[in-house]
Amino acid sequence: MWKDFSAGFIKKNKASSISIVTAAFISALFLSLICSLFYNFWIYEIEQITIDEGSWQGRISGIDESDLSIIKNFSNVEKAEINNTLSTEKTIVADVWFQNIRTVYKDMPLITEKLNLDSTAASYHELLLSRYMVHNPQDNSPPLLMAFFIALLLVVSVSLILIIHNSFAVSMYARLHQFGILSSIGATPGQIFTCLLQEAAMLCILPILTGSLLGIAGSALTIKIINFFAQEIAGRHNAVFQYHPVVFMATIFVSVLTVFISACLPAKKLIKLTPLQALQGTDELHLKKKKHSCLLCRIFGIEGELAANALKAQSKALRTSHLSLTLSFLSFTIMLCFFTLADISTNYTYFERYQDAWDIMVTLKNTDISEFRQGEELRNLPNVRNSLVYQKAIAECSIPETEISDELIHLGGPEAVTDNSINTEKCSYSVKAPIIIIDDKSFEEYCRQLNIVPRLDGSIVLNRIWDSLNSNFRYKKYIPFVKNRQRTITLQNIENTELSADIPVLAYTQDPVTLREEYEDYTLVQFIPLSLWKQVSGVLGHAEPETYIRILGAEEAALSELNELQNEILQTLSPKDNISIENRIQEKISDATMKKGMILIFGALCVLLAAIGLANIFSNTLGFLRQRKREFIRYASIGMSPKSMKKMFAIEVLVIAGRPLAITAPLTIITVGFMITASYLDPMEFLKKAPFIPVLIFFLFVFALVGLAYYIGGSKLLKSDLIDILRNDTMI
Repeated sequence: MWKDFSAGFIKKNKASSISIVTAAFISALFLSLICSLFYNFWIYEIEQITIDEGSWQGRISGIDESDLSIIKNFSNVEKAEINNTLSTEKTIVADVWFQNIRTVYKDMPLITEKLNLDSTAASYHELLLSRYMVHNPQDNSPPLLMAFFIALLLVVSVSLILIIHNSFAVSMYARLHQFGILSSIGATPGQIFTCLLQEAAMLCILPILTGSLLGIAGSALTIKIINFFAQEIAGRHNAVFQYHPVVFMATIFVSVLTVFISACLPAKKLIKLTPLQALQGTDELHLKKKKHSCLLCRIFGIEGELAANALKAQSKALRTSHLSLTLSFLSFTIMLCFFTLADISTNYTYFERYQDAWDIMVTLKNTDISEFRQGEELRNLPNVRNSLVYQKAIAECSIPETEISDELIHLGGPEAVTDNSINTEKCSYSVKAPIIIIDDKSFEEYCRQLNIVPRLDGSIVLNRIWDSLNSNFRYKKYIPFVKNRQRTITLQNIENTELSADIPVLAYTQDPVTLREEYEDYTLVQFIPLSLWKQVSGVLGHAEPETYIRILGAEEAALSELNELQNEILQTLSPKDNISIENRIQEKISDATMKKGMILIFGALCVLLAAIGLANIFSNTLGFLRQRKREFIRYASIGMSPKSMKKMFAIEVLVIAGRPLAITAPLTIITVGFMITASYLDPMEFLKKAPFIPVLIFFLFVFALVGLAYYIGGSKLLKSDLIDILRNDTMI
């Protein structure tokens, strides 16, 4: 039966076979690509966590050196080492690795109990363990990584089932008459069902294997592309493509299951038909209730009316295409608009705002500014225009109501413009007072910029507050916070307000020191010299552990010049692990490269989503010869010319490709309008950089492929001898 029935049909009906083969190939390709990329992203994240935080799985603190041997001899412990970074003379910390990582949460309490330690002595590398799918049993929130992948795989599989199902349905329902004949001579539904599955297996085995292998190659290429775009990002290690046999087996299993379900759905419906129903049935597309299409009829005439009815008859078969193309259009346009807005916002709030504030930033971790001794050497380096060393601290101050500025009182006082960050006390306001501690020489230069006599015994107050009533966060307007008459300000310890220091006020200003800093809106920022901080630090405290060095290079320095200066700075500082350095131009290049890479990845996903819809359209048009032959014979019998038939196809192409754009355009306009409003950007700034060209190219790409699919299907239909086809014994 297989040889005479299915094998013969495959040989004589290559269009239907190609449709099924193409759908199975695309299915396997997508599934293989998704599984392979997920596996590589998973491995990469584990590697990045290991580089940043170490590969330890458990950590025990408060042990003695003699306890290390006990830990090593414990069952399931692979190795244990003393962590010299965290260990002190009083406390020894040990990192532990296990042979079976899944029993970490059971073994660690047993080890601490064996060492007579409290359970709090044990800690876990929860981020790393979660990537290995090892979940803390006491944590009620389930791990989401695998659940996300399974959900993604399920969504993709269902989408692909719809595509392949349509291909099988077109092929199977085209043979209703044959099935009726077979049933009438004694073939059972089970035999027909088995024969159809054999046919599906014969057609899909090779495409599944080929698609899976090409998916692996596509994943490797994607990793290379990501590495290329992200090579300039600091602190990132290159991803190395990896693969595992289990991933291949999982891909093949899901692909086979997808094809099997796709073939079963139409086959089960088909074998439920009685022989008489099968003999009487036809594969012609029918429209139960014809409707008059005013728009297409008015624009294109009778061809538009006929095309509208044909599209309605195919609505079920093209449902996947409409959904996939609409989602791909919407995702692509909104993604490009989002990145355009993000680029405008980043340039405005970061690169353009601070382009004259810094060229190179050095962060000295766990370093107090008073310990830094190389400031003068940095200033004397060639091509260094300016160098400033600073550290940040936090304090509070009390402002009497009588000292609030007239402008702020006119707005209703601090309560009217703030977000409840200012506490009201008896006849005064308790305000945060961030402290910027500046090296003495830079502070004296700042005094000269403000035209005041340089002194190192007082503070310069940034006297401004954001007028949130008359401006937005994008274009902030500032007004004076206090009156410029207090000669002394009292700074208080934020934890113990009884500890305070009276600081002379050298000046009030609304022009801060030129730094790459974003100051809080409702605070009184204090700029004080290092000499003064040494006197009051014992009382105020709360300095951040990092010291920063802001360096300005030569005017309009190029990237190569800043890179050279950066190397000189590193040599001067004798860098250790506690130093990080940033280059403004390199930072901007890295930011642009990272955005391009993200656009490429998300754009590729949108193209894949569009490919699902396009594959469904190609699958549908390859069945034109069987699906629409009677329809066009009727048109020919009433005198419709081939030119009019071609016009019908052109109208269908325009509607199929244009409908997603028509749906997407208003949704995109509404979404982008909301984003522009929420970010308080000038709409004209967006329109100048709006991604019209990429969206147009994407639309033309889809339009061309839809047109190609209709050209292939329509050409075969119009070139065929339709009368001979009707005389074929497979039809009534």
